[in-house]
Amino acid sequence: MANILVIDDDKLLSEALSDQLTTLGHEVAYELTMDEGFKKASDGLFDVIFLDVRLPDGNGLDILPMIQSVRSSPEVIIMTGSGDPDGAELAIKSGAWDYIEKPSSIDVMVLPLVRALQYREIKMSKKPVIALKREGIIGNSPQMKTCLDYVAQAASTDANVLISGETGTGKELLAWAIHHNSQRSERCFVVVDCAALTETLVESMLFGYQKGAYTGAEKAHDGLIKQADNGTLFLDEVGELPFSIQKSFLRVLQERRFRPLGSKNEVESNFRLVAATNRNLDQMVERGHFRSDLLFRLRSISIEVPPLRTRLGDIPELAMYHLTGLCKRYGIETRGFSPEFLETLLLHDWPGNVRELFNTLDRAVAAAGSDATLFMRHLPTNIRIKIAQAAISKKHESIEDQFDSATGNLPLFQDFRKEAVSNMEQQYLRNLMLSSGRNIKHACQISGLSQSRLYELLKKYEISGSQ
Repeated sequence: MANILVIDDDKLLSEALSDQLTTLGHEVAYELTMDEGFKKASDGLFDVIFLDVRLPDGNGLDILPMIQSVRSSPEVIIMTGSGDPDGAELAIKSGAWDYIEKPSSIDVMVLPLVRALQYREIKMSKKPVIALKREGIIGNSPQMKTCLDYVAQAASTDANVLISGETGTGKELLAWAIHHNSQRSERCFVVVDCAALTETLVESMLFGYQKGAYTGAEKAHDGLIKQADNGTLFLDEVGELPFSIQKSFLRVLQERRFRPLGSKNEVESNFRLVAATNRNLDQMVERGHFRSDLLFRLRSISIEVPPLRTRLGDIPELAMYHLTGLCKRYGIETRGFSPEFLETLLLHDWPGNVRELFNTLDRAVAAAGSDATLFMRHLPTNIRIKIAQAAISKKHESIEDQFDSATGNLPLFQDFRKEAVSNMEQQYLRNLMLSSGRNIKHACQISGLSQSRLYELLKKYEISGSQ
């Protein structure tokens, strides 16, 4: 009936679940570690994967996006021995089918599988969608692919959309993509910067006004809502929308009708709403700063934009894209970057996300002047200092862990050095595979290793590479 994979270090549970599912007619395999589980998922064609959170070699949630990107695009059911609300939120936002606690009875785990298979059958029977227009949206990491799937779903409907994510992640680009891929693509895309709306001007800007509505209103003016008629109205930073206007705007969302200032008659606007925010609107509702009924209206469809630190594999492509654009804009030859430069970009946590990355590249190009290659010294000082300090701290922690402080026992220097180098190489390679999405070509670009040397090291440490 279906091919199922169980990734769980509890061998008894894995065998019991496998036996139960086999009696139902399914083909079942199981692996006890994260690395072997991902390798099996990459090599096989599975419909559903049961994935444990706590595995001997890492957190199962870390490989969830990569598992979803394998050939068969399986549905993933997350299992955990102890429920974690934050883990459940992360799993669902990352596209997991369900997040369940391991029950005392294996039978309880069958129902989520049945529902997942029903959903998968419907999904696989649908006709393939037309390629998404994604101008300016760079990256093919599993996280971005999941995000773009939601963009495609939103573009096919006229429902309200709420895009949330940290500052600098590119929320407006996704809003543009929804508009350009919708049936309204030939009409206006009207941007409303809610953070710039003042209490005194918000109504006139949104609803418009008639001549003489107030001092200085010398002629009638269509508000932004009317300008978006038959197009898309984009409310950027909707969490900043003044509380005093939220009730009025809620009625506009419900009726698509409003009254301009100074007018006796209502006008209509058949707009499609897309909103974006970097704030936690649920918390704002709890504090009484945002209307709950408006929030319900806004997020008929929700899209969470992943922060850059969770999709490091996209950094090389993002950097090359922006660097090429910069050189074209300045009329200079295309610049390249050294392996150390790129490695430093991958080690930074990018609190300002893609916007910070692009600003950093702007500064690096300026610092490089006529140099054809960007080196680590061309990066801003604060980033270089932060990376250096982190490396030193990590190195000291690693060295301290090698010594038995209670007995003072020390290994032979040669043995210690050999083991330390081996551990560092293994950790680097594991991080490299995660950062590159196990794409060998990208891994070589990031590390500066040749393909043959990379394969040699992966084989030496028994680390799988999917391509």
